[in-house]
Amino acid sequence: MTAQSGIQDRNRSEHSIAATMDELGQAAREASQLLAVCDTAQRNAVLIASAVEIRKQCDAILTANENDLSRAREKQLGAAMLDRLALNAARMEAIASGLEAIAALPDPLGRVLAEWERPNGLRIQRISVPLGVIGMIYESRPNVTADAAGLCLKSGNPVILRGGSESFESSYAIYRCIVAALAQTGIPHAAVQMVPVPDRAAVGYMLSSMRNYIDVLVPRGGKSLIRRVQEDAGVPVIGHLEGICHVYLHESADVGMAADVVVNSKMRRTGICGAAETLLVDRHAAARLMPRIIDELVKAGCEVRGDADIQRISAVVVPANEQDWTTEYLDAVIAVRAVDGMDAAIDHIRNYGSGHTECIVTDDEAAASKFLAVLDSAILMHNASTQFADGGEFGMGAEIGIATGKIHARGPVGAEQLTSYKYLVRGKGQVRS
Repeated sequence: MTAQSGIQDRNRSEHSIAATMDELGQAAREASQLLAVCDTAQRNAVLIASAVEIRKQCDAILTANENDLSRAREKQLGAAMLDRLALNAARMEAIASGLEAIAALPDPLGRVLAEWERPNGLRIQRISVPLGVIGMIYESRPNVTADAAGLCLKSGNPVILRGGSESFESSYAIYRCIVAALAQTGIPHAAVQMVPVPDRAAVGYMLSSMRNYIDVLVPRGGKSLIRRVQEDAGVPVIGHLEGICHVYLHESADVGMAADVVVNSKMRRTGICGAAETLLVDRHAAARLMPRIIDELVKAGCEVRGDADIQRISAVVVPANEQDWTTEYLDAVIAVRAVDGMDAAIDHIRNYGSGHTECIVTDDEAAASKFLAVLDSAILMHNASTQFADGGEFGMGAEIGIATGKIHARGPVGAEQLTSYKYLVRGKGQVRS
C-alpha cells in the first residue's frame, strides 16, 4: 500500500464514521420529540419487555461475553478489567431485575417541583422534563448497556451508546434485546441506538462534532477515558474522574464492625469506583484496631501498604509512599495511614480525595455528624461499606455512573438525575407595564 492510498483509505473511513454518527444523531434528535410525549406506561412496558428478552437470550449473551473475555485474556488485560467485563448467570439476572426495578420507580417526568402565584395573578409552575439526547461512552462493563438504556428510557431521553471495543460483542447482544423490546412496544427505535463500530474515531467524533445532536455526555470507564471526555467534550458532561474512596476509623470504632466494613469496602469487588482505596485510622486506636483488620485483609488476598506507624503493627505491611494516597488501585491493594484525630483525617481526604465516597466508622454520634457535615464528597457514609455507593443500592433501580461535580447531578445518576425542568406560566391576559 502506498502512502497516498493509505491516506485515501483513512479519509474514507473518517467520512464513513462521520456519516454514521450524524445519522445516529439525527435519528436521536427526532426520537426525543416523540419519546418526551410517551406516557409512563409505554416507557415502563419497554423496560419490562427488555428484561424478558435478556432472560430469553441469556445463553447467547453469555456466549458473546465469553468471546470478549477470550480476546481480553489474549491481550493480557488485568484481573480488575476482566472482572468488570465478565458476565455470568447471576449478573445477567441482576441486569434483568435492574430494568424491572427501574420500571417500578415513580415517573420522573411531569413532576411539579414548585408552584406559586404572583401578586399580578400569574400562576407559575416548575416541572421536570427530559435532559435531551444522552451520549453514553463506556468501556468494559457490558451491563452499562442495559442500565443506561433503561434509565434514559425511563426519563424520556434518547441515548446513543458507545461501548468499549473489549466488550463490543457482549454489549451488542444486550442491545439487540432492547431493540426487540422497542419493536414490541411501539417506542421509537431510535430512542436507544448503539454505535455499530468499535473504531475509537467514533468517540472523537461524538466529542467534537455532535453538539447539534447530543445534549449531555456521560462517560464511564477508566481515568484516561473520563479525562478525555471532560477535556474535549463540546457539551456538558456528567461523571467522575476517579474514585479514591476513604474509610476513616475513629478512636471509638468497634473492632468487629471496623473489620467488616473495611474488608467489604475494599474486597467485595475491587474493580468498582466505590471500592475503598485508602484506610485512615486514629493513631490512638491503631494498636487496638489494626492487627485484626490487617490479618483479615491479608487473608482475603489484599496487599496492605502503610506508613511507619502501620508498618510497626505488622510485618506484612508494605511501605507506602506519597503516590499511594492518590492512587485508585481498582485492585486488591489498600493504603493505610495513622492520623492524629478526625481533623487530620478530614485534611487528608480533602488533600488527596476525589470527592466520590467517604466513610467513618464510629460509635460517637457527634463525631459522625461532624464528619458528614464538614466533608463535601458526593457520598458520605457512617458505619456502612463504601460499596453501597451504587444507584441500585440507593433504590434507584440502577445508575449510569457516580457524579462528583457540583453542577446538576451528584452521586449516583439515576432516572431522576437525568431530568431538567421548565417553567409553565398561566395568566388571564396580563401585560407588563
